[in-house]
Amino acid sequence: MTPVLQGIGLVKRYGRVTAMDGADFDLEAGEVLAVVGDNGAGKSTLIKALSGAVIPDEGQILVDGSPVRFHSPLDARKYGIETVYQDLALAPAQDIATNMFMGRERRRPGFLGTALRLLDSRGMRAEAQRVLDELGIGIKSMAQPVETLSGGQRQAVAVARAAAFGTRVVIMDEPTAALGVAESAKVLELIGRIRDRGLPVVLISHNMPHVFEIADRVHVHRLGKRVAVVSPRTHTMNQVVGLLTGALRIGADGEVEEVAQAVHTGLDR
Repeated sequence: MTPVLQGIGLVKRYGRVTAMDGADFDLEAGEVLAVVGDNGAGKSTLIKALSGAVIPDEGQILVDGSPVRFHSPLDARKYGIETVYQDLALAPAQDIATNMFMGRERRRPGFLGTALRLLDSRGMRAEAQRVLDELGIGIKSMAQPVETLSGGQRQAVAVARAAAFGTRVVIMDEPTAALGVAESAKVLELIGRIRDRGLPVVLISHNMPHVFEIADRVHVHRLGKRVAVVSPRTHTMNQVVGLLTGALRIGADGEVEEVAQAVHTGLDR
């Protein structure tokens, strides 16, 4: 199966610092792929490259098997890749519908839209309500300012915006980081609904229980590159932590092994 989104040998240097060192990545259709790694592992740079915010120095990005080159997040959007950033990028004083269509506002049809450039506020509110209802997000009024919403509801609005315009991929950066237990559960449920609609999701998270609850596969990033891709069904949380810290690695037979043991037996390269 051709990956929906793929990175091959991606390299990004900032002076003497190499943030990506031949990083690989592949996202399959209809899955939630979690990307995990310690701070400084380079996972943020990888995601920024895949979403158009960073231009790699070397390597290749492919969408549905075809090479692409993103110069900005707008280029990635044109390929149906939407990103929900950790700061959500919402305008608190504006209403929900305005935030949903920010940068993609719809004009009224005919003379009012073309000559007077009036916005189709009613149409945008109706479409925003439809998307939120479809995703099971219980917010009644699209005229409600975002600043009046709870943290979980704000996250849901940002996710719904990505789901509304993302036709290939939705990327989420720490979507439950500032949320309580109940609101985190709702966001994870929302991620599952997006996957069930056939839209693959990339989830960047430090929360291992959340990763193991929702992810189909786990991409482990360390020292600027992918060191493993494992399944929560076949690997434990402790094994994933060991892989991202370097205490464990995937051996030649595909099994997880201790790095110290490999050194002791002379197999470490």
